[in-house]
Amino acid sequence: MNQKLFVTLTLLAAILLPSCQPQKPMSDEALQFVDPFIGTGFHGHTFPGATLPFGMVQLSPDTHLDGWDASSGYHYDDTEIYAFSHTHLSGTGIGDLGDIGLLPYSNTEEALPVASFSKKTEKASPGYYSVHLDNFNIDVELTSTLRVGMHKYSFGQADARNVMLNLAHVLQANWGNAITGNECTIIDEQTIEGLQRSTGWAHDHLVAYRIEFSEPFASKRVVIDGKTAETSSIKANNAQVFLSFADSKEPLIVKVAISAVDPAGANKNMQAELPGWDFDKTLKEAQAEWQQQLSQIQIETNDADIKTNFYTALYHSMMAPFIWQDVDGRYRGMDKQIHQAAEGHVNYTVFSLWDTFRAFHPLMTIINPDKASTWADALVQKYKEGGILPKWPLVSNYTGTMVGYPAVSVLADAAAKGLGPDDLSDWLEASVQSATWRPDIVERFKGTREAAVMPKHIYFKETLGWVPSDSVAEAVSYGLEMAYFDWCVAQLATAAGEANVAKAFKAKSEYFRHYFDEESGLMRGRNYDGSWVTPFRPRYSSHEKSDYVEGNAWQWSFFTPHANEQLIDLYGSADRFEAMLDTLFTTDSTIEGEHASGDITGLIGQYAHGNEPSHHMAYLYNWTNAPYKANERLDQIMREFYLTEPAGIIGNEDCGQMSAWYVMSALGFYQVCPGDATYTTGRPMVDKATIRLPKGQLEVLAHNNSAKNLYVKKVVLNGKELDKPFFTHEQLLAGGKLEFYMSDEK
Repeated sequence: MNQKLFVTLTLLAAILLPSCQPQKPMSDEALQFVDPFIGTGFHGHTFPGATLPFGMVQLSPDTHLDGWDASSGYHYDDTEIYAFSHTHLSGTGIGDLGDIGLLPYSNTEEALPVASFSKKTEKASPGYYSVHLDNFNIDVELTSTLRVGMHKYSFGQADARNVMLNLAHVLQANWGNAITGNECTIIDEQTIEGLQRSTGWAHDHLVAYRIEFSEPFASKRVVIDGKTAETSSIKANNAQVFLSFADSKEPLIVKVAISAVDPAGANKNMQAELPGWDFDKTLKEAQAEWQQQLSQIQIETNDADIKTNFYTALYHSMMAPFIWQDVDGRYRGMDKQIHQAAEGHVNYTVFSLWDTFRAFHPLMTIINPDKASTWADALVQKYKEGGILPKWPLVSNYTGTMVGYPAVSVLADAAAKGLGPDDLSDWLEASVQSATWRPDIVERFKGTREAAVMPKHIYFKETLGWVPSDSVAEAVSYGLEMAYFDWCVAQLATAAGEANVAKAFKAKSEYFRHYFDEESGLMRGRNYDGSWVTPFRPRYSSHEKSDYVEGNAWQWSFFTPHANEQLIDLYGSADRFEAMLDTLFTTDSTIEGEHASGDITGLIGQYAHGNEPSHHMAYLYNWTNAPYKANERLDQIMREFYLTEPAGIIGNEDCGQMSAWYVMSALGFYQVCPGDATYTTGRPMVDKATIRLPKGQLEVLAHNNSAKNLYVKKVVLNGKELDKPFFTHEQLLAGGKLEFYMSDEK
C-alpha cells in the first residue's frame, strides 16, 4: 500500500474509531450456516468437498466425469462415486483437474470399483466431508490442510479393507482431457510417490504427489492397460494400484500431499503441514481457519435463509484463486520452468478473471486486502514469465478463455485502493503489452487454445476503432469490454505518471460509442465497412458465433461501467435511459436462436443474473431519477436467485463471482466500476453487519428492515446523510457506521 495513503487512513480511522480494540473471537455461528451443497445442483457447478480458504488441495468426491455438469466433478443428482480426488474447480463452465483419485472398496468383482451412496448419508461443512459407501459398507471422512488431503476410511467389513489408486482417473475425457504421463513408485508398504501429467483445458498440467498410509498394506496388485504387472515402478497412462490391508476394525488413515513441482516438494509439503495422523486435530484446525476467514464479516438477521445464503456465499468466495506453490517457495511458472518465489511473492492459480473482476476482487480488497495485493502481484509475475497477462490462468497454463484482457481491471482496482507498489511501472507495462496487438504472441501460441490470449479483436480495435462483425465472432462483447479495459489501463497510466499513455488509452476507452444504435437504443454489430449488421435481432443468441458472448444485445448493451454518464448522454436523457432499463427488466424473456448460449439463466425480462455481464445492471438505476427501482430489482434477485438448496445458484458460480455479488449486495453496496474506488448503494438484506477492516471496522445497519420495507429512504455515513447513492473506498476504510433507513414507500 502507498505509505502516505496508509498513514492518512490510519489517522482517519483512529479519529473515527477511538475506542477500537482487537476483535473478540467470533462464535462458530458462521460455520453452522455454511451449506457446501448449495450450488451443486442445476448448473452451479460447485463441489462439497474439504478444503481450506484458497487451498491447493480441494478434496472432493468425483460423481460426474463428463459433460457440462461435470465441471467440478460433482453433481447433486448423482449417486455413484468414482474416486475422491484432490484438485477441483468451483463453479466453472469448463472442467479440468480431478488429480490423484483414490477409492476405498470392499468385496467386488469390478475391474474398476465404483461406490454407490445415498444423499441422506452425505455431510459437508467447511473443511469436512463425509459419506457412507452403501455397496462397500465404508464410512469415508475427508479434511485437509493447504497442500495435504486427509482421508479416514472406516470399513464395515474388517476382513475386506482395500484401496484403489486410479492413475488413469481424469475429468472430461469425452471433451479431450487425458493423462499424458505417469511416473509412480511404490516406495514401501506405506508410501507411494509419483508425478502425473495431463492435458485438457490446461494444455500441459503437471502435479506431483506423495501418499502415506497409517499402516502397511498386506498385498498389492498393479494393473497396466488391463493386465496385471509385477512392478513397483509404473510408467503408463492407464494404470491402477490395488492395495489390501490386514484385517482390522481400526480406521485406515490416508494422507495425500500434492506439489506443483515434484515428489520431493510433495514430501516437504507433507512434513511441514501434516506430519502426524490425528484426523480430529486436523479437522479442528481446518474449522478454525475457516472460522477466522468467515468472521471477516459478522451479520445479524432473523431470516435463517438470508444467513445461510450469506455465509455460504462468503465460503464459496474463498475457493479460488488457490495457492500453487510448495512450502519451500518453488512453483512451475507460465514458462513451464521451475521458479523460486521472491520474498513476499506467492504463486496462485485459477483466476476466473472475466467473471471475478466484477465483484469478487472488489470484495477481497475490503476483507482480504493483503491477498488482493498478492494476487495482483501474481498476475504481473505471470506476465514476466510468459510475456502477457493471463486470461483464465490454470495451473501454469494460458487458457485464453473469455473476453479481452480482464487482468488489467484487477490491477487498476488494486492500484486505485492503494494496494499496488509505489512504482507502478511493471504493472503498467504488463497492462499496455496485454492490451496491444502482439504478432509475437500470436505466433507463439499459433494453433493452440492458448492463442485466444491475443485475439484478433485487439488488432481490429487498434486499426479500425471497432471490431467488425463480418470478420470475427463476438465482436460487440469484445468491443465493449476492451473499451472498459482500456480505461483501466489509462487509470494505471495516470497513477504511474505516464500522461501520454493515459491519453492514448483514454481515447480508446471511448470506442464503445461505435456500437450504439440510437434507433434501437442497444449496442449493435458493425461490419468492416462501418455498416450495421442486419437483420438486427436483440434477443438472438448463438453460442460463440454471434456478436455477443454468452448473451444477446439486451444483456450487453449496458456494459459501459467506466462511462455511464456518457452512455446516458447517448440516450439523450436520464429518463430515456431509465425507460430502457425498465424495458430490460420487463420485456419478454424469450431467447431466440437454435444454438442460444446455455449460460443465459436467471432471467427477469432480458436481464440474466446467471451470467456475469448483467451483474451491475440493477445498480444503474442509481444513475437515473428513480433509484428506488434498484431496490426493487435487487430484492427480487436476492430472494429468487439465491436459495438454500442444491439448485440455489441460478448459473455457474464462477469461482466466487456469483457469491461475491450476493455478499456485497446483501451488505447494501456494490462497485459498478472496478478501477474507480467508488461504491453505490443498494438494498441491504441483512439487518446488521460488522466488517473487519485493516484498521477498525465498518458497522452496517439497516433500520426497520424487512421483506416489506425494501426501499431505502436515506443513507447515513458516520452521521452525515449521503446526498447521492455513492461513497468512496477511502470512506469505507475509515470505518464507523453506515446506516440505511428502510421503508415500504418508494
